[in-house]
Amino acid sequence: MQNFLNFLAGGFLQLSWWQVVLITLVLTHITIVSVTVFLHRSQAHRGLDLHPAVMHFFRFWLWMTTGMVTKEWVAIHRKHHARCEREGDPHSPVVFGLGMVFFRGAELYRLEATNEETLKRFGHGTPDDWMERNVYSKHNLLGILIMLVLDIMLFGLEGLAVWAVQMAWIPFWAAGVVNGLGHAVGYRNFASPDTSTNVFPIGIIIGGEELHNNHHAYGTSAKFSSKWYEFDLGWCYISVLKFFKLAQVKKVAPKLKLEPESKALADSISLSTLQGVITHRYEILARYAEIISNTAKEELARLKPSLNAADPNCKWGLLKRCGDWIGRGDEVLDPEQRAQLQTVLEEDTRLSTVVRMQMELSRIWESSTASSEQLLADLRGWCQRAQQSGIESLEQFAQRLRRYAA
Repeated sequence: MQNFLNFLAGGFLQLSWWQVVLITLVLTHITIVSVTVFLHRSQAHRGLDLHPAVMHFFRFWLWMTTGMVTKEWVAIHRKHHARCEREGDPHSPVVFGLGMVFFRGAELYRLEATNEETLKRFGHGTPDDWMERNVYSKHNLLGILIMLVLDIMLFGLEGLAVWAVQMAWIPFWAAGVVNGLGHAVGYRNFASPDTSTNVFPIGIIIGGEELHNNHHAYGTSAKFSSKWYEFDLGWCYISVLKFFKLAQVKKVAPKLKLEPESKALADSISLSTLQGVITHRYEILARYAEIISNTAKEELARLKPSLNAADPNCKWGLLKRCGDWIGRGDEVLDPEQRAQLQTVLEEDTRLSTVVRMQMELSRIWESSTASSEQLLADLRGWCQRAQQSGIESLEQFAQRLRRYAA
């Protein structure tokens, strides 16, 4: 009887509480690595290829610790990128609200996983061998039940808590934090056409998934860090696998290349410049957002002394309310916000010019039918208009734009 009670208290390992906590963190971290390296970077975006043995380990581990089916996860994530922040996005805070995505993100995943059209259209290229068809997909709940038994055998009744943490780890960090907070809280290096943010510059807890804005800017890159102060733990694991020839990196985000200022002349805009601008368009738009923000602040400072700032209907008050909306895509603004923003732009020539120039710049890389020669002429014309705008920050921006290179 005593042996049975001892087993219930500590299982076969008979560990102290802090040892159980440490092992739990290790187990959940392996799950995080499996998701970010295998499911996300390798399967969903094809940023790297993994050795079959490594790939199968990740598949087996995810079957045991999450019950997720590779094809379902990949299809839902690809659809998120294809429909980001619009109707059809499976888990956008803009569509469903931050609270829904943060607290019930796993439910949104399960709901979308029943959509056969999503799986057929976005789930191609995922594993389809005997194990996938007859074990991992067919009996996806069996793995987590086996893990429950193993946890109880190893840790006793404490194994129930270990198992519960394992089951909640990915729904909380991936479905909640990344898909929720990763579109609401943090900073942005790139003005990608969505609300994605970098939740934190040090990507350790979620294996680099914290750098969500960087990922949305360059979705197929196997490396998520961009700035010198950012750290992507997932990339460290990939580098180790690459060293042992267990992984082959296929794509990483391009590094920014700028020509010397002496070459930034009006007639120096070449096809290389055009390619550089298109490649780094989200970085360019992020810099342009600073111009819009500074222009709005300058207009606020100019208008405040001459108007009644306490009047919510005055031009100054309206501009202050619209300050955070200017330059953002219409898809993230509600109709009332768009109407107020339009009123501000109609009444402020200088701010309207800056916003209009942003839209014209975006059309250069959004055009899918124009020839390279036409796009090059458009870029040259844009830079010329910017330097003749009389807005100093816009003139300096155009000068820098000429330095971009492929």
